[in-house]
Amino acid sequence: MGSSYAQFIIVLIIFAGVLAVTLWVTKWMAGYQRGKGTDANIQLIDSQAIATGKYIQIVRLGDRYFALAVSKDNVTLISELEKDSLVIREGGSQTASFKDILSGIRPAAGGDTRENEN
Repeated sequence: MGSSYAQFIIVLIIFAGVLAVTLWVTKWMAGYQRGKGTDANIQLIDSQAIATGKYIQIVRLGDRYFALAVSKDNVTLISELEKDSLVIREGGSQTASFKDILSGIRPAAGGDTRENEN
């Protein structure tokens, strides 16, 4: 009976090790991909969904900016844009971290998520 507990602990340690290695490799790959796109001549500035699978995107090609209509099968040029007419955030588009998203969903401390029971 003692050996079954030992086997369980060993398997649990191996599982935790595999998870840790997976986390490290994922973070390393994200950093590698982020650095790979630096100083590129093509950059997605902004994207807005207008319907399922259809987007309006603003892209930078060299030093020129374009508005594009993008769908599953088509990319259509809407117009060329002047840089002065755009609001460009420094650092590019950043997505919220999972922690930020989760904290927005989680109820405040001491709060009850259920409606009044009366």
